[in-house]
Amino acid sequence: MANEEKPVEDLSDAEARLELDRLAQILGQANVAYHTEDAPEISDAEYDRLKRRNAAIEARFPDLKRSDSPSDQVGAAPAEGFAKVRHEQRMMSLSNAFDDGDIEDFDQRVRRYLGLGEDAELAYTAEPKIDGLSLSLRYENGALVQAATRGDGAVGENVTANARTIDDIPETLTDAPEVLEVRGEVYMSHADFAALNERQAAKGSKTFANPRNAAAGSLRQLDASITRDRPLRFFAYSWGALSEPLAESQTGALGRLASLGFQTNPLTKRCSGPAEMIAHYRNIEEQRATLGYDIDGVVYKVDDLSFQDRLGFRSTTPRWAIAHKFPAELAWTRLEAIDIQVGRTGALSPVARLTPVTVGGVVVSNATLHNEDYIAGRDANGTPIRDGKDIRVGDWVQVYRAGDVIPKVADVDLEKRPDGAEPYAFPTVCPECGSDAVREEGDAVRRCTGGLICPAQAVEKLKHFVSRAAFDIDGMGAKQVEQFYGDCWISEPADIFTLKDRYGSGMQQLKNREGWGEKSANNLFDAIDARRSIPLGRLIFSLGIRHVGEVVANLLARSYGTWEAFLSAIDGARDQSGEAWDGLIGIDGIGTVVATSLVKTFAQEAERASIDRLVAHLDVQDAERPQTEGSPVAGKTVVFTGSLERMTRAEAKARAEALGAKVSGSVSAKTDLVVAGPGAGSKETKARELGVEIIDEDGWFDLIEGA
Repeated sequence: MANEEKPVEDLSDAEARLELDRLAQILGQANVAYHTEDAPEISDAEYDRLKRRNAAIEARFPDLKRSDSPSDQVGAAPAEGFAKVRHEQRMMSLSNAFDDGDIEDFDQRVRRYLGLGEDAELAYTAEPKIDGLSLSLRYENGALVQAATRGDGAVGENVTANARTIDDIPETLTDAPEVLEVRGEVYMSHADFAALNERQAAKGSKTFANPRNAAAGSLRQLDASITRDRPLRFFAYSWGALSEPLAESQTGALGRLASLGFQTNPLTKRCSGPAEMIAHYRNIEEQRATLGYDIDGVVYKVDDLSFQDRLGFRSTTPRWAIAHKFPAELAWTRLEAIDIQVGRTGALSPVARLTPVTVGGVVVSNATLHNEDYIAGRDANGTPIRDGKDIRVGDWVQVYRAGDVIPKVADVDLEKRPDGAEPYAFPTVCPECGSDAVREEGDAVRRCTGGLICPAQAVEKLKHFVSRAAFDIDGMGAKQVEQFYGDCWISEPADIFTLKDRYGSGMQQLKNREGWGEKSANNLFDAIDARRSIPLGRLIFSLGIRHVGEVVANLLARSYGTWEAFLSAIDGARDQSGEAWDGLIGIDGIGTVVATSLVKTFAQEAERASIDRLVAHLDVQDAERPQTEGSPVAGKTVVFTGSLERMTRAEAKARAEALGAKVSGSVSAKTDLVVAGPGAGSKETKARELGVEIIDEDGWFDLIEGA
C-alpha cells in the first residue's frame, strides 16, 4: 500500500482531499479495532506512519483539514457512561503537613517506625504536588488497557477512552514489565485553561473556576471527542500493581517511568533529610507563580522502596509519604452577613457571607468562621478568648483557603470597622427546629438538642447515610435526599428501603414525579435493593455517630467481626464499666471519647429504634478477615508491652494484625497473649495476676516463624 502512495509534495488539492479522506477511514477503523475491539488490524509502526503522512498533508494543505481529523484523535469514543473499576491496589490519599515542624515530626515518625537512629542514612524525594485529578493507567504486555480515576480509592471510573486522547499518556510501552500500573495526575496549564474559558464564554457555555476543575470535568466527559478538544496533560509520579519491581528506590523508579516515555516532574529532587527537603520546598515555592500549572505543595516520599514496604499504609494514607502544603492564599473582603448551618451531629456552624472575592483563582463568597468563640473574641465577663477575633457584620475580613481548598476567615481589620457595628450574638436556640442549642463543658461547639426532630440534622444524617463511603446508593445523592425528605417520603434511613413498596405503584409513584421516569425510578429501586447487603464497616460508618469516622468504623468491624457481636458489646458497655467496656476501650485506636459516643448513641431509645428498623432490612456482611491460614495467633488478643529490640512497636502491631490477631492496648481477662520486653511494668504484672500467657520478643518471633 505504501508503495502506491504519491509523495505529499506532489499531491494536487483534489488528490490531497481524497488522500485525507482515505487516511481518516483507515485510521478510524484502526482505532476502533485496537481500542474498542482489542483486535488490531495494522501494526503500531504502520499506524504511526499513516498518522505522520496525514499530518504532513494537513501541514501542506491546512484548509483541507477535516473536522474529524485523525491528528486530533487518540483512541476511540467510549461506550455510554463510565463503568466502575476496582483498583487492584487501593489508591491512597496523603496526610498533610503545613509547617516545617510537621516535616521534622514526619521524619522522626519514620525513623521510630523503622528503628533507625538519628545518624542513620534516610533519604527522601521531594516533588511538586500537582493540583489535578489522580489517574491510574494499567499496561499489560506494553499496551494501555485501562485508565481509571481514583474514585473512593477502592473503586474508580473507567475513563480509558478519554485517557487515550491525552498526548502525555503513551499508548504502548517498550521494555516495560508485563503488568504496570502507572499513577499520576491529569492537569491543565494556566495558558490552556485561560484559552479554554475564553472559548467557553464565546460559545455561551459554562466556564470553569480553576484549572483543576477544568481538568477533572474534561477527563470525565462521556464523549471522548470533547476530552480530545481539552488540552490535558499528565505527570507520572507513582505506580500500583507491578509484575516486577521498577527499581530499588523512588528516584530510580521515576527514572524508569521517564525512560518508558512518561512525563515526570523535572523539579523532583532526592534529599538527604528534613533540612534539604524544606530548602527544596522553599525553592519550589518561589517558582510557583512561574511554573505555568497549579501546585498546592510538595510531596515527600521515603526514597528506599524496601523501607516503603516496611512502613506500609494506614487506612487511607501511606506512612512513607506526606504532602507539605503551601500557606493558604489570602484576600480581603467585606463580611455581609453571618448564617448558621446545622450539621448531622447538631453542631451549629457559623458561615460568613462575603462580598465575592477571588482567592487562589477561585471566586469565594462564603467562608467558615470556625465556632462561637472565634467570632466573639471575649467571653461574657469581657475576658479575651484565645484566638478569638471579635468579628462583626460589616467588618473588613481576611479570607484564606486552607490547603487551597476550604475558605476560612483568618483575621479582621478593626481600623476599617463601620460605625455602629454590633457584636454578633450567637444563637442559643437551633435556627432550624427551635430546640435549645447548648455547649457542653470543654466543647467549643454549640449543638442543637433536637436530635431526630431537627430537620437539618435528619437531612444531614440521611446525606451521610447515602454518601460514597457509606451506602453509596446510585441515583440517591444529596439532592434526592432533600427532595424526598421535604415531601415526607423519607425521615430516617430505614425509609429508603421501603420506598419501592410505598411509591413504586399506586397513584403517587416516583416515576410520575418531575425529573423522574419509569426507567430512572426502577434504576433507583434496583440500586437500593443492591445495597441491602452491606459490609459491617460501612454500616457502622453510615450511622453518622459522632467521632466515628470511616477508619474507626472499619476498626470496630475488624475487632468484632459481626453486627451481632458489635451490638452485644456496645449494649454490654452501656454502664461504661465492666468487661465489655474494658474490651471496647482496649481496642488499639478506640479511646474513651469514641467509646462514650458509641454507647450513648445506642442507649438513646429513639436512636436505637431507628437503627433496629434499618438493620431489619439489611443483610450485614461479616468483616473481612486477614488470610490467616496456618497463623498461630489468628483470632487471639495480643498485647505488646515494654521495649522491643528486634522490631518497633508499630511493626509488631502491623505484623500481628496481618496474622489475624487483635492488638489491644490493655490487659484484661480476654487477653490471650502478652509479648513483654524490658520494662514491661504494670501490664506484665496484671497479666500474671490474670494467668495470661507471657512471652518475650524472641518467643514472639519463634511463635510466628513461617506464618
